Amino acid sequence: MENARTELLEALEDKAELKCAKITFGYSYGGEDKPTYRLKVGYSKDDLETFLNSINFEYDSGFGGQELFGTLWLKDGTWLSRGEYDGSEWWEHNSLPEIPNDII
Repeated sequence: MENARTELLEALEDKAELKCAKITFGYSYGGEDKPTYRLKVGYSKDDLETFLNSINFEYDSGFGGQELFGTLWLKDGTWLSRGEYDGSEWWEHNSLPEIPNDII
């Protein structure tokens, strides 16, 4: 079992400041509504605390179906997205690739 809040805070360590976020919890199949947690651009300290408290829950990040989906936008222009393989999941840091010299 993994705590969604703890996992997110660990993923943000040594990264740029969080700009905004959108996370959805629930299996990828099925037609039921899934809870979605949002942190809007320009959030306050209280907004951040409310967001973090809302994702303070345990989920199974091991093998099986993916349960957390979402994107975390960072102030440096990079972002974190959910990685998944065979039901095992994690936050993955993404940035724009360098432009190769042969097209500059």
